[in-house]
Amino acid sequence: MPELPEVEAVVRRLRDRITGARIQHAKVFRCAPAELVEALPGRRILAVERRAKHILIRLSGGLTLHTHLRMTGNLFAIPDARLHTERARVVIALQGGTGIVFEDSRALGRMTLRGTQELDNELAASLGPEPLGAEFSAEAFAAMARGSRQPAKLFLMDQRKVAGLGNIYVAEALFRARIDPRKAMGRLSRPRLAALHKEIVTVLQDAVESAWIAYGVPGRFSEGESFDCQVYGREGQPCTRCGKEIRRLPQGGRSTYFCAGCQR
Repeated sequence: MPELPEVEAVVRRLRDRITGARIQHAKVFRCAPAELVEALPGRRILAVERRAKHILIRLSGGLTLHTHLRMTGNLFAIPDARLHTERARVVIALQGGTGIVFEDSRALGRMTLRGTQELDNELAASLGPEPLGAEFSAEAFAAMARGSRQPAKLFLMDQRKVAGLGNIYVAEALFRARIDPRKAMGRLSRPRLAALHKEIVTVLQDAVESAWIAYGVPGRFSEGESFDCQVYGREGQPCTRCGKEIRRLPQGGRSTYFCAGCQR
């Protein structure tokens, strides 16, 4: 499943290619309402943004094209809108012939057209601060954690606390900060919270660079292609730091990978 870094890479690449363009026409095959065909032509693309794992293409007229990639989706620009693959679910042709393609082999993703203000209000009510944004400061993070009895892993996966963090990068940030994923957030000292905050940001920055490479070919991506996972998916293998065996345990319906020797 594309996580925040993969979605961020998609948004950055789209932003460079389509901002300022005007939509000529649209074709909907699956994963989107047919109303896009009538509603999109003539609208100008004002901006391309990300909120957590949501892709927001801001349009003229107070509308936003909202896309969630889910498990296997991808969204990209192509030089000629006519040359899309059979996996295309939505194709949006822009003036000049270029196009935007929403591709999803399993058809689990979704693209909808929403009123910008209504959508932004919904996202603001359900999502915490962006971990790569200025509002995610060490001080704000420590204030959120104060008194929390939630295990560190579940706290970080709670989208109301921090927006967009997923299983892979939470595990890696906790490993880098040497924090046991089972430890209650409210029991972490201020220096340990500061270290965790730093590692969350660093892990995501590293992963965004990896994802930028992985999404380099339109329509193809390999999640975390060059991101070096130290614990995620390495159950039974030796820890790269202390040599002890990497363990896996269930938390919140997901697998948590950690080193019991390093993470305390």
